[in-house]
Amino acid sequence: VLHGSGIFYRGGTRIFSALTLGGPESAQMIDTMEERDVKKQFMHHYNFPPFSVGETGRVGGFNRRMIGHGALAEKALLPVIPPTTVFPYTIRLVSETMSSNGSSSMGSVCASTLALMDGGVPISRPVAGIASGVMILGDKYALLTDIQGPEDEFGDMDFKVAGTTEGVTAIQMDVKVDGIGIEILEQALEKAKLARLSILKVMSEEISA
Repeated sequence: VLHGSGIFYRGGTRIFSALTLGGPESAQMIDTMEERDVKKQFMHHYNFPPFSVGETGRVGGFNRRMIGHGALAEKALLPVIPPTTVFPYTIRLVSETMSSNGSSSMGSVCASTLALMDGGVPISRPVAGIASGVMILGDKYALLTDIQGPEDEFGDMDFKVAGTTEGVTAIQMDVKVDGIGIEILEQALEKAKLARLSILKVMSEEISA
């Protein structure tokens, strides 16, 4: 049963997120070496089929990339999910990558926020995400905001930042160099903040329309 949906697109990246709500009994039971009998009532799953990047291959199953991207978006959204005392339903989001030429994980955060709001889940604030990059040559560097596929492949950094108007909820970074200086990180975070606020403004306008 579909209770809410959201479509987010930016550049060549298209994400469709579906929301399903269930009763408390639908919660996932977690039983590991560290935890026993833990009920998980908020889940986000992410799919990246081969056709989303113009390839052929088997559709279905999971790999480390899908699990990692799904977990990143889940962590980004978790701080705004209402407590069970306010909203006792089990919440499951599934983000489908229809096409990708950029950060589909951050697109999943945006599409999932729209799906949650469409389904009437009383989240505390909308969440958006953006991916930044950097090109380094000796002592010179150039920061990139909202990187696309070639910039991700040939650049030196993939820096994903998700959050609300009030602050950051999740960060993930891939680097291809020995390290990223504090100066670069500071500028990347500031640029990511401006981009995030811009995306949130557009999302709010679309919801209000």
